[in-house]
Amino acid sequence: MNDYLIKAINASKDLRLLTINGKDLVAVAQKRHDTWSASSAVLGRSLLGTLLLAGAELKGDQELTLRLLGDGPVGAAVVTAKSDLTVKGYVQNNHVALPAREDGHIDVKKAVGKGWLQVTKDLGLKQPYTGEVPIVSGEIAEDLTYYLAKSEQIPSAVGLSVFVNPNDTIGAAGGFLLQALPGASEELLKETEDRIKSLPQLSSAFLDGMTPEDLAKKILGDDCKILEKDEVSYHCDCSKEKYAGMLATLKGSQLKEMIDEDHGAELVCNFCGNKYNFTEAELQAILDKKLEK
Repeated sequence: MNDYLIKAINASKDLRLLTINGKDLVAVAQKRHDTWSASSAVLGRSLLGTLLLAGAELKGDQELTLRLLGDGPVGAAVVTAKSDLTVKGYVQNNHVALPAREDGHIDVKKAVGKGWLQVTKDLGLKQPYTGEVPIVSGEIAEDLTYYLAKSEQIPSAVGLSVFVNPNDTIGAAGGFLLQALPGASEELLKETEDRIKSLPQLSSAFLDGMTPEDLAKKILGDDCKILEKDEVSYHCDCSKEKYAGMLATLKGSQLKEMIDEDHGAELVCNFCGNKYNFTEAELQAILDKKLEK
């Protein structure tokens, strides 16, 4: 598998780490949404970050949704990941390319702007739970670190990187999520923080062939233990049946208007771009079933 996530633990078992290579799944998202460089960077980092949260927290049939509600030119980013480590997402404005920063990198901070980061977890309970924090950086990794500290009280460090080629294709995409477990000493945390600071630039390292296992050893040490290795992928579970169900929730007058004035309907999935067409007859069948209730 090319795209995968690993879970690892350090030798003393008081640091937990997830690392991910997601080049192919970010490339799928870029192609589906035809995103330009800044939009690709925001969407790609959001996809990777949400998958890392899902890998750390979800089980069973659970899922979580990250909403990055910034006022920058890319607009909102919405990403949903499931416990099976499939992910889907979109940004509000696909065609955003900004002048590079002085160091040559994409200006993700400017692309995102200020606003709020929300994480909604559907854990199979009566109501989903949503945690919300202000966007403190716009770089997304730092914002997720802040979210974990403030909303979930988990000392964490997050790193995310997406390299976009000059032709807007994806050259590399990966990252990590480090969490301190009970008993982690200040000395260990300082030592690990220094290792993270001395890491090579993530995008360059992934371009040079660094694997999630390599990254885990650089952060936790060569004696770390790999606990799991799981495939990750971009997958949208939309279907015509699901959209028919959504149409059934509309008012009868709205369905009648689609039949009489529009002579049908075309619905487009925000997450993957798939189009679903409904004929007058199909809309009438939905309306008739609604009126029977």
